[in-house]
Amino acid sequence: MGDAFIRHIELLGYEKRFFPSQHYVYMFLVKWNDLSEKLVYRRFTEIYEFHKALKEMFPIESGDINMEKRIIPHLPAPKWFDGQRSTQNRQGTLAEYCYTLVNLPHKISRCLHVVNFFKVRHDDMNPVTDSHTLGCPGAAFGLPEVGNISCFSHTDITGPIVLQTYRAIADYEKSSKTEMALQAGDMVDVVEKSENGWWFCQLKNKRGWVPASYLEPMDGPDESEEQEPNYAGEPYIVQKSYTAMEEDELTLKEGDTIEVIHKLLDGWWVIRKDETTGYYPSMYLQKAGEVNTSVKSELRNRSAPPRRSTIRNAKSIHKQRRKQISQETYRRNSRKYIQSRRNMKENFQNKVNVIFEKKEPEENKPKAQPAVPPRPSKDLILN
Repeated sequence: MGDAFIRHIELLGYEKRFFPSQHYVYMFLVKWNDLSEKLVYRRFTEIYEFHKALKEMFPIESGDINMEKRIIPHLPAPKWFDGQRSTQNRQGTLAEYCYTLVNLPHKISRCLHVVNFFKVRHDDMNPVTDSHTLGCPGAAFGLPEVGNISCFSHTDITGPIVLQTYRAIADYEKSSKTEMALQAGDMVDVVEKSENGWWFCQLKNKRGWVPASYLEPMDGPDESEEQEPNYAGEPYIVQKSYTAMEEDELTLKEGDTIEVIHKLLDGWWVIRKDETTGYYPSMYLQKAGEVNTSVKSELRNRSAPPRRSTIRNAKSIHKQRRKQISQETYRRNSRKYIQSRRNMKENFQNKVNVIFEKKEPEENKPKAQPAVPPRPSKDLILN
């Protein structure tokens, strides 16, 4: 048999460890060309260092010379502190990275740098543990057992994540290689939910981004997953212009300041500009005060996901259909809030004026002028 190479890399989840210090590791099931399957554990900092070295080995394919020739996928740098939330949120990006990596030209996907990084190490089979804190992932979570892994209590470790299962309510044709096509009735596991309305899902051996608007949870309507409208509004800055395609959408230009009053799962948020409300793609917005990043800029080059209202032949399995708030209701409630806020400001200002009038110092008040005695008449002076 020829040189070993990787057929597939599947991200199973992540695990929290406490020795030698608290950290997280991702669990990968690596499938090799000899049909063997091995479980390996890697920290994200390791993966990122591997990624940087791979880019240096293939400068053309990494886009260092010409960005148009880049085929090596992007990978965001580690944060200064990687906690559980960032570890969990990164799973979709990491799963897509591994899928793309294995499907690159053989000179990259089968090079020694890739093969050696995903080979089983001694600490994959016998991880350095504190017997009082760590557990056996294979025994506790039903993962494939690799080598001689000693088992221990699993109460203090995290993962792999139990993924939520959603059902496709209509057919969806993918428009890019990073997306995944759907047929009505498909059951998909959601790996990552993004606020922009694109969710990273897996269906059997397929993975890709899917519009959240085409999915519904198996256990009931999804209204409970959406926040209630917040008519106080959160300030956001428009990062990409958009021209309204429907009557209930807004046309805005880059740099406009708006307020978000309702964040919806399909990535189309209800926003307020002055006293006007309407839908706008959330992926073209950035929270006021946040720093722009290359990842966010690249994401905005994608098209906005389809709105729920544009889906045809959608068949829900739930008797209770998804409730929708009309734009007229949004506008009416928004105006009421704005007016109540104005009234509160006016009342507060009036109270402040009254207080200052009562407490005005005596020396600041105009003093009464002393009475001037009448001048004596001429006759009196002459006498």
